[in-house]
Amino acid sequence: MSLTKGEAMDMEKEIQKLLDAVADLRHKANANACFGEPVLVEDCVVIPVASVSYGFGAGIGQCPRMEDMGMRKAPDTEEPKVTEQEENDIDSGKGGGGGGGASARPIAALEVTSKGVRVEPVMDEQKLALAGALLIGWNVFWLARALIKIFGQQD
Repeated sequence: MSLTKGEAMDMEKEIQKLLDAVADLRHKANANACFGEPVLVEDCVVIPVASVSYGFGAGIGQCPRMEDMGMRKAPDTEEPKVTEQEENDIDSGKGGGGGGGASARPIAALEVTSKGVRVEPVMDEQKLALAGALLIGWNVFWLARALIKIFGQQD
């Protein structure tokens, strides 16, 4: 399960790319990512506020040799279980992958005036709709259960 020199160099380059991306994210994940540029509207300064999150993951792997997997020979015979081509394919199994993502959603706006600072929250309509749908489902469940109890006992 050893890598060739070229494969090791390629893997090292990919790992370095990943580390560079992590370092770049560290510089971007700060208060400036959460607070937008202030906007002057008449005598009021409005500062947008957002929730910002980043995430990523990566992995690499290599298939073990056939002998290590116990697949070289059948138990009662000298014949191999697989062809030589299949053995080469299994011995050369390597892979890797990665991915990432970022999310930003508005949560409030700060209004700064001579009278003070006021926070205007941003209503998340999707969460509100989901909560309403769950409430309706809960009510339908209990109503159906009550109706079955009431009308189901008449024999």
